[in-house]
Amino acid sequence: MDAWIEDFLTHLRVERGASPRTLEAYRRDLAGFAGYVAGRRGSRAIAQEFAAHLMEEDRLRAVSIARACAAVKSFLRFLRREALIDDDLADHVTSPSKPRTLPHALTSSDCGRLLDSPAVRERFSARDRAILELLYASGARVSEICALPVENVHLDASYVRLLGKGSKERVVPVGRRAIAAIEEYLRARKPGPVLFTSVRGGPLRRETVWKIVKRFAAAAGVKANVFPHALRHSFATHLVQNGADLRTVQEMLGHAMIATTQIYTFVDATRLRAVHGKFHPRG
Repeated sequence: MDAWIEDFLTHLRVERGASPRTLEAYRRDLAGFAGYVAGRRGSRAIAQEFAAHLMEEDRLRAVSIARACAAVKSFLRFLRREALIDDDLADHVTSPSKPRTLPHALTSSDCGRLLDSPAVRERFSARDRAILELLYASGARVSEICALPVENVHLDASYVRLLGKGSKERVVPVGRRAIAAIEEYLRARKPGPVLFTSVRGGPLRRETVWKIVKRFAAAAGVKANVFPHALRHSFATHLVQNGADLRTVQEMLGHAMIATTQIYTFVDATRLRAVHGKFHPRG
């Protein structure tokens, strides 16, 4: 399980932009889970038993229990997505409720600066810019970008076909800026089944995309914490802020339930309250 935990922590750092403090907390929580599981027969109930075990620990605060349960649930979902376990054990983890946290989205200004940052004149600059434009234009997950087949990119019809969680396929429109960037990249790209390739010609690793985003953000002077999944959040947030209906955003994000997409209405409500407070005479 130690190797799985390391893979999961890398996923959090690269795709979710988790801070060192968060990663260390998750590492401790998952080490506790691994210790609890060791020597016990694996079953659907073991995750639920661990959650109950934490709740019986009087020395732990509710927020710590909630974080530990969230770490375990997220870890188990990661293992299921990666086909490392067969059962949806995460469904059996219950924990104390905790305050809703809003997704980390960039401002429209920061997104513009990031995507318009001066191109670094290097071998893969066209590829890297195409990746950034497509991440923001489609709201794709990093894993979807890394595995995107060339045949699923339909520039003439302005859409891409993405394969998401549970092997569910969805069609997402892309704008002219992303299309132009991909066309420029395709002119110099070597033939192959996957759109974005590494130095050796194989599919990109998630960590490589994380480094690309960080490098462009630094070049653009963007001070906010920028990571690949932040562009997915920004895609959804900016759509909602500009009037897109939730069902449409849900479809483009590939969310199974509308409740998952509704978090972006809270982001928009936060912006509305800020505008109200700034401009209303009694705000």
